[in-house]
Amino acid sequence: MSVDYTALSRTLASLTEGETDAVALMATVACEVHHADDRFDWTGFYRVVGPELLKIGPYQGGHGCLVIPFSRGVCGAAARTGQVQLVPDVDAFEGHIACASSTRSELVLPVWDMQGNLIAVFDIDSDQPDAFTQTDADALAKMLADVFAAVK
Repeated sequence: MSVDYTALSRTLASLTEGETDAVALMATVACEVHHADDRFDWTGFYRVVGPELLKIGPYQGGHGCLVIPFSRGVCGAAARTGQVQLVPDVDAFEGHIACASSTRSELVLPVWDMQGNLIAVFDIDSDQPDAFTQTDADALAKMLADVFAAVK
């Protein structure tokens, strides 16, 4: 199954229209994206809660790590660098944090507010190796930019 990102973007736009609360937006995005594709085993946000510190936010799937420093793991790398992390094999990623032993590949995208501040990272894990493509990364990055554009 592959995601119809055009339809998903339209759905998210209609569900989130006028909403500016970051947590409400995160909950809606996590739910809709999680159910959009069988590759998505865990889908959620880690919120920036302090200097160099992420804490779990709204998500779908099994439990996640509660706290992730910017210095560790794929989520930390996305937060630290501000760049999308497309990881085909988590075992080959130095410093990977195994929140779930079933995770084989991961896609993590930084999330920015309207002032350009990093507010979270959006983490998608898959129990399949090499599950994500650059097309996924690009489409999700655009969708996140659109959804979170009004967050102050």
